[in-house]
Parts: sequence; C-alpha cells; structure tokens
Amino acid sequence: MENQIRALRRERGLSQDELARRCGVSRQTVNAIENDKYDPTLSLAFRLARELGVTVDGLFRPPEE
Repeated sequence: MENQIRALRRERGLSQDELARRCGVSRQTVNAIENDKYDPTLSLAFRLARELGVTVDGLFRPPEE
C-alpha cells in the first residue's frame, strides 16, 4: 500500500511535528509511516485521516500494477 500522508500533510501546510502532536504520536512515527517503514494502527490511521480531512481510504492506495 502506498500512503498519501506526506502529500496531504504538505497540501495542508502541516509539518511532521505538528501532525504528530495533533495525533498524539512522535514526529519519528509520522516520518516512519510516510516512508513506509511503519504501518499505523487502525486507531492512528483514523486520527491521521481526521486531521488531514480525508477518509482512511483516502490515506492509502494499492500499488500500481
């Protein structure tokens, strides 16, 4: 799955630190998710989606075939 978190975060003018603070996680966690090194829990995925103004489906998309 490719995530859209970095692009959505930048579109909204948020830093990794600001998004992390709003979601109650560390900046390193946001960085790891953006770089596909960590899969967020369902709970965190919903918090990220809420803060970025999209659905959870809007955060992730299957890789292009």
